[in-house]
Amino acid sequence: MTPPLHCYTASATKSTLGTILSMSKPNAAEENLIQPNAENQYNVTRADLPLSCPMPGMYLWNSHPKVYLPVDKEGTSKCPYCGALYTLVEG
Repeated sequence: MTPPLHCYTASATKSTLGTILSMSKPNAAEENLIQPNAENQYNVTRADLPLSCPMPGMYLWNSHPKVYLPVDKEGTSKCPYCGALYTLVEG
């Protein structure tokens, strides 16, 4: 049997709330990803179209399902899951 390509390690820590499991990821490149739902408003350009929330550069493991937003029609669009407002800007 071959080992998996990506191994995640779990470590248990004690806190006042009880035992918390934390997952550590081996890929240092993931540190550059944007935290989803961290802001209420995002400015996007035509290069980001078709626009989806969460956007491709965001962590996906702790976010909502992907939904495509028609920001190019009205100039703004609001995500029905997290309420983030996306505004289309020239650039």
